Amino acid sequence: MNETTITARMHKDGTVVEVLADGSERPFPEKPMRHMTEEEIHAAALSDPDAQPLTDEDLARMKRVSRVKIIRRALRLTQEEFAARYHIPLGTLRDWEQGRSEPDQTAKAYLKVIAANPEAIYQALQFTPH
Repeated sequence: MNETTITARMHKDGTVVEVLADGSERPFPEKPMRHMTEEEIHAAALSDPDAQPLTDEDLARMKRVSRVKIIRRALRLTQEEFAARYHIPLGTLRDWEQGRSEPDQTAKAYLKVIAANPEAIYQALQFTPH
């Protein structure tokens, strides 16, 4: 079985390129993966009754779910359980979830770490030095 390793890089604009042995780059993949133009994709989406674009009215009535609520629900914890487990004041957690306030940069970083490895954070918070 032959194996080939391809090194790829994503640019800030989202394009992906293959990095060649000499360090130069070329579009990756060489042939576009899409067989439809942007206009054809848009027309196909509009023709699907289950994939209609959102109207301004739809967007106005929709509520954004906070990141902390998504994390808490993914862990299947109540607000009380999440707050106690990760040492976050319950009122603060509720304010974040209900959009009354936003976590500051430090809290956002903490939430990101909880999302990445919730059990390790919980265990670390249980540790008490002697």
